[in-house]
Amino acid sequence: MESPFKEDILKGKVALLTGGGSGIGFEISQQFGKHGASVAIMGRRKQVLDSAVSALRSFSIPAVGFEGDVRKQDDARRVVESTVKHFGRLDILVNAAAGNFLVASEDLSPNGFRTVMDIDSVGTFTMCHEALEYLKQGGPGRGSSSGGTILNISATLHYTAAWYQIHVSAAKAAVDAITRNLALEWGTDYDIRVNGIAPGPIGDTAGMSKLAPEEINSNAKDRMPLYKLGEKWDIAMAAVYLVSDAGKYINGTTIPVDGGLWLSRPRHLQKEAVKQLSRAVERRSRDAPVGLPTSKL
Repeated sequence: MESPFKEDILKGKVALLTGGGSGIGFEISQQFGKHGASVAIMGRRKQVLDSAVSALRSFSIPAVGFEGDVRKQDDARRVVESTVKHFGRLDILVNAAAGNFLVASEDLSPNGFRTVMDIDSVGTFTMCHEALEYLKQGGPGRGSSSGGTILNISATLHYTAAWYQIHVSAAKAAVDAITRNLALEWGTDYDIRVNGIAPGPIGDTAGMSKLAPEEINSNAKDRMPLYKLGEKWDIAMAAVYLVSDAGKYINGTTIPVDGGLWLSRPRHLQKEAVKQLSRAVERRSRDAPVGLPTSKL
C-alpha cells in the first residue's frame, strides 16, 4: 500500500534496528529508508543480514548490517558505536529482536524462560543503555536542545493472559515497564521519547508460523473485531508515525496495532438471539408479581 506520509518525513535521521533483517523488523527498516532515513540493522545471522542490506540498497536506501547478539553487552556497545561511526550519528533505536515458541508452562524449563527474558527484556534494556550516550540531547552527533527516539516492539499477550505463552507474556510486560520508566526518566533528563508498538497477529511472519502453524485449525479470525490478520505494513506505518515529528508529543505509550483483538471475547450469544432473549426477560419482569413492603407495626 502507498504510505500516507511524506517521502522525506525521516530525512536526515539514522535508525538502528535490532531484528531488522527479517519479518516485522525488516518492514520497519524498509519503510524508514523509503521515508528518508539511513538504516543500520543488527542480527545474529550474517546471511540474513547480508540479504536484508542488499534488498534495502536495491531501493537506494543507505543501509549497513552488523552481526551481534542483544544479550551481550559488548555486542550491543560495538554495534551502536559502529552505527555512529558509519553514519555519523544515531537518532532512532528500534528494539525488535525477540524470541518465541509455543509451550505449556509445565514443559518450559527455567532456562527456556530465561532465554526469552534475556532476548526480549534484558536485550531491550541493554540496547537502550548503550545507545543513551548518542541519543540524549547534547550527545555525540546531536544538538544541545533535542534528543532521539526509542521504539520497543512489544505484544498484547500480557494484557490479560495467553495460552502457552507465559515466557513471552512476562518478557513483554517487562518491555512495557522499560518503555514507561525510560520515557519518564530519559524524557525528563535528556529529551528522549520512548514508545512501543504491540502488534497483534500479523500475516506472513515467523511469529505466525510458530504460534499458529497450519497444523492448528484456528478460527481466531472469527473473534477479531476487524475479521482479518494485520500486515507488516501496518506495524511499519505506526513506527514511522511514532518516530517522526508527527508523534513528537507522544512519550511513554505502547500502541496496540491488532485490530482490537485484545479486546475481544467469545460471543456467548448470537446477535440474532439477543432481541428475543431481551424481550423474554423483560416480559417476565413485567408479569412477575410486585412484592409490597409489609410493616411489623
